[in-house]
Amino acid sequence: MNKGLFITFEGADGCGKTTQLEMLAEYLQSKGYDIVITREPGAKGLGEKIREILLNYDGEVSDRCESFLFLADRAQHIDMIVNPAVEAGKIVLCDRHTDSSVAYQGYGRQLPVERIKMLNAIAVNGRNPDLTIVFDIDVETSMSRVGKERDRMESAGQDFFNRVRQGYLEIAKQEPQRVKVLDASKSINEVHKDVIKLVKSLF
Repeated sequence: MNKGLFITFEGADGCGKTTQLEMLAEYLQSKGYDIVITREPGAKGLGEKIREILLNYDGEVSDRCESFLFLADRAQHIDMIVNPAVEAGKIVLCDRHTDSSVAYQGYGRQLPVERIKMLNAIAVNGRNPDLTIVFDIDVETSMSRVGKERDRMESAGQDFFNRVRQGYLEIAKQEPQRVKVLDASKSINEVHKDVIKLVKSLF
């Protein structure tokens, strides 16, 4: 494979996406592929500082400020980590990306969705995922998996996360070629098999 790939993992907190990302990375590495594991917010370097503010700042953060912090992190991430890796022929597996902003800030915080999409386009500067996997699960289950110790984003409440879930499903409906929805209520191994099937379709 001469050209690298950019694959993003999306879904509400507790959906199992991070576990599935790690399992896919192990599988692809066993097949000889060069893998880069990363995340948003909080990719290595400046992103780690931004993530600390986003998740743990104990003062009030305006919805627009939150959105711009995510976008700043994204621009740095694309330029410094994603683009160099993809251009070098590597497979980048990213825990959250642009669709998180649309689902969480747009549908969840109820900010203008089209405006967030426009700002996302500026932040990524043409680099869009080759595949986005949304791990769908009911809100009650996802919140029970998160547990009682929650960061600022995880403490937003059930109504918020219902809107986030519907946001992800709407994104998938609008972009069926890029965004694929998997049933995350199935066993870990069953979901892993579904992930591999989707990724194999890229090769």
